[in-house]
Amino acid sequence: MKIMAAVMAAAMVLSGCGSLNNTGKGAIIGTTAGGAAGAGIGALVGKLTGNTKKGAIIGAAAGTVAGATAGTLIGRKMDKAKAAAAAVANAEAESIKDGKGLDAVKVTFDNGILFAVGKATLTPKAQSSLKQFADNVLNVYTDCDVAICGFASSDGSDATNLTLSQGRASAVKNYLTGTCGVSNAQIKSTDGYGEDPQYLIFDANGKEDRNASRRVEVYLYASDAMIAAANAGTLK
Repeated sequence: MKIMAAVMAAAMVLSGCGSLNNTGKGAIIGTTAGGAAGAGIGALVGKLTGNTKKGAIIGAAAGTVAGATAGTLIGRKMDKAKAAAAAVANAEAESIKDGKGLDAVKVTFDNGILFAVGKATLTPKAQSSLKQFADNVLNVYTDCDVAICGFASSDGSDATNLTLSQGRASAVKNYLTGTCGVSNAQIKSTDGYGEDPQYLIFDANGKEDRNASRRVEVYLYASDAMIAAANAGTLK
């Protein structure tokens, strides 16, 4: 599955540590966590959610994390969430992290199962995968906050695609909360990005993969409760 360059840039951190899982990387960044780390995760989440003010708030909370132990505990929890997400049908889970921030997980569902061209209605296959995602991930790791991001291909007008991408993100949220029992409070943002060129997906020949561009990505990141538990040394 192709990965858009903009998100790759946000996820490329800890040069030389590509073989480490989140637990190991958490120990490394934990030694320098604090205000700078908070600003880092805030910038990342702000970018993903399209809400820089919200990102700053999250950054301030993340800045309370101090020491290797807290970083390790958050990394370990995110490793578990990532493994659970990776086991969901038609889903791909990736570890992402700001250069000085906390661990997070990006989940992308197989682009072909979500939506038809010009539609924001989930297919039955997508519903099945989202139900599994809710049961095995979101309703288990309830101390992970969630950002849902919708995207469109370049078909149609900018205005239409912006509305369409928001509808797609909302369709995922509504299904997760309305059918799958996920708490509304856990989902902190639901945003559409339309056909913004930086978020389109292209193949190796530079041609847009329009099917892949029509997608929803779900991001899991540490909530205030997870951060507080990590600080207290009680995060499991």
